[in-house]
Amino acid sequence: MENNISYWERTSFFKYDVIIVGSGIVGLNAAIHLKKNIPNLNIAILERGFLPAGASTKNAGFACFGSVSELIEQEKTATTDGLKVMIEKRWKGLLKLRALLGDKTIDYRPLGGYELFKSAKDEFAKSCVSKIEHFNNLVGDIVGKNAFSLSNNKIDLFGFEGINNIISNQYEAQLDSGKMMIALIKYAQCLGIMIFNNCNVNAIEQESRNNLLITPHGIIKCKKLIVSTNAFIKSLIPNIDLLPGRGQVLITKPIAGLKINGTFHYDKGYYYFRNVADRILLGGGRNIDFKAEETTEFGETEVVQNALEELLKKVILPNQKFEIDIRWSGIMAFGKQLEPLIAQASENIFYATRCNGMGIAIGSQTGEDVAEMLIQAGI
Repeated sequence: MENNISYWERTSFFKYDVIIVGSGIVGLNAAIHLKKNIPNLNIAILERGFLPAGASTKNAGFACFGSVSELIEQEKTATTDGLKVMIEKRWKGLLKLRALLGDKTIDYRPLGGYELFKSAKDEFAKSCVSKIEHFNNLVGDIVGKNAFSLSNNKIDLFGFEGINNIISNQYEAQLDSGKMMIALIKYAQCLGIMIFNNCNVNAIEQESRNNLLITPHGIIKCKKLIVSTNAFIKSLIPNIDLLPGRGQVLITKPIAGLKINGTFHYDKGYYYFRNVADRILLGGGRNIDFKAEETTEFGETEVVQNALEELLKKVILPNQKFEIDIRWSGIMAFGKQLEPLIAQASENIFYATRCNGMGIAIGSQTGEDVAEMLIQAGI
């Protein structure tokens, strides 16, 4: 196609002040922050997929900042003070997302969150219950008082089998990831930001003070570049400390008389489920085979899908008939540090990645942070 580019196309579509690679939550928020702060910037977003590829439209739609068992594990590596900083970033990120788009637009529902503990794991449950007061004190001045509480009275209400303890989080919510992404895309477009789908960046080269982005449609130039492709970033910037993590998901067909309402965590957060109207969306199982799920390849495996269905049959929907409607997967990026990786690779190239499975909570702030780094460096 490069040989069939017109003069008008070459002069209007192939050179920008800033290009952002990746149209997920981080990339869109970076573009929006740049355009709102410097309105005359000519900005384009390049997306390799027909839709935002990765995790932004593949996730479960949890507006959360961590269950008790997850926070226990995270505190071990981040320290108490470091964890508090991250919780504040997650919470402020959610508030920014809601303020930008509006709760009604993204179908934000503050139904509460719940962590389930099986009877066979009493000691683990006891250790988590014993930490409720600690984490309430830790997050109290960030999200509000008494976030976590023991709510065993809801076991029968939800109809679970084999569950002995439930810890609830009154500040957790759910949203519609599809509506969220459509709203972000429309917001960016209304500001005059160009978005090109099915435009894969094969390589980045340098020419004087310009970045040259090699694509199947031709060479696109920009003064400054932000790469926000999360787990896929190593194809463009290889020496980055992260590992991909595939999350497999399924959703049932509508279930009559469904009792479940809210967002739910199980087995240290490696499994997660929620109601979507009268359906159950369930994902997880990376911990069955971490190595197999450390991949950037989309797809499902029999062992994980069987584990998800088994959890539905034995714990979530015991003695209830259900049918699986859709199966899919998303690709996340993880690292040893909880903080997203935001840095300047060279004079004119910046990147933001590694949201550690918390893209909805931390993505807005991460996009704003990398955009601010670019602004401070000068454009």
